[in-house]
Amino acid sequence: MMKRIAKHLPHYLSLAGILIAGVVGFLVFSYERAFQIAVAIGLALAYVAWGIIHHAIHRDLYLSVVVEYIVVASLGLVVILSLIFRA
Repeated sequence: MMKRIAKHLPHYLSLAGILIAGVVGFLVFSYERAFQIAVAIGLALAYVAWGIIHHAIHRDLYLSVVVEYIVVASLGLVVILSLIFRA
């Protein structure tokens, strides 16, 4: 089990970096909704790109996996946008 975690650790650290950059982007651009929307869209696209690259490297990239990443990113984007426009 530890070998499996160690094998994927660089990939998950890069994903954590993408998500942390998104949070930092929201904090830095807290004064402007348009920038926050751009950060949210960029974060969703980066998440989908990360998922495609990760699965392509491990040779288990299928259409269903791509659709799953797109759906999860879309749902996250809807939640973030609804919070941005709520205020």
